[in-house]
Amino acid sequence: MESLFSQSVKLLSEGTNTSLRGLSVVNEKIMWVSGSSGMVARSTDGGLTFKWTKVKNYEGRDFRDIEGFDSNTAIIMAVSEPALILKTYDGGLSWKQVFVDSTPGMFLDAMDFDGGKGVVVGDPIDGKVFLAETTDRGDSWQIINKSECSLMKPGEAFFASSGSNISFMNKSAKYFYVSGGMHSRIFFEDNCIALPLQMGKNSTGANAMDISPSGKKGIVVGGNFSNDKLVDSTSVQFSIGKNLLLSRPQHALHGYRSSVAYITEKDLIACGTSGVDFSSDGGLNWNLISSKSFHVAKKSKYDNAVYLAGTNGTVAKLILND
Repeated sequence: MESLFSQSVKLLSEGTNTSLRGLSVVNEKIMWVSGSSGMVARSTDGGLTFKWTKVKNYEGRDFRDIEGFDSNTAIIMAVSEPALILKTYDGGLSWKQVFVDSTPGMFLDAMDFDGGKGVVVGDPIDGKVFLAETTDRGDSWQIINKSECSLMKPGEAFFASSGSNISFMNKSAKYFYVSGGMHSRIFFEDNCIALPLQMGKNSTGANAMDISPSGKKGIVVGGNFSNDKLVDSTSVQFSIGKNLLLSRPQHALHGYRSSVAYITEKDLIACGTSGVDFSSDGGLNWNLISSKSFHVAKKSKYDNAVYLAGTNGTVAKLILND
């Protein structure tokens, strides 16, 4: 276990042949992870043990996002060829197909849920953002059309790096999502605002975002995944009001970050291939607490437990030391 500052990262599992980008933490005991090679895992004891499975008939798929509702019920998302969403009601023993789309160019990037409400975002089809919504925990999905902000700019798309580039406002049907590539923007209802992040290359821009517990502010992280130690313009904060007000951190993240999560209104964690950062002042200043690579970090829905996941089946827990 690495121990720097007053936080540490405790390794729970490593060595399974899968790259994990999907992570959902129901509570301190129950978590789900998903990744490449058709792999899904569930823990019901806080990461002491994991039950690893290859989803039958989908062994070659890359499940880039997962949403766990409880120890038995979860949804996984396969990005393309065709784009799929599967659901289990029996702890992963069997999976039911609840969404499929074989449209050429279809590529799903991330999901988010608030109770029974859910949304999935995908790369542009015919130049427009792909969005689909559910109101029944993903049992059924409806493709929706958005405003003129759904028109994407040349070279603009979304990253399926951690299932984190779309986020509901707490207890609201409204959600934000962020794009990257040649252009990087934040989208909210009828607004689409350019972000002061690295952009101009296919590997640059926003990768992930989160909304604070109060619903009054948020944060976006990204950078350049092909130059993951470049620290310039890797995060931006925003306040939520009549207009979104953007601000930069005082002390930047230590490179490209593919995932970010609020733990409390002031405590945040961000991770990427070049390490893990922690902020105790709302994202103004960041400390590097681990140099280990992770793709995704998520906080529990019902307590402050935080877990991380990455390549080689790596799963870890954030330890907040006294």
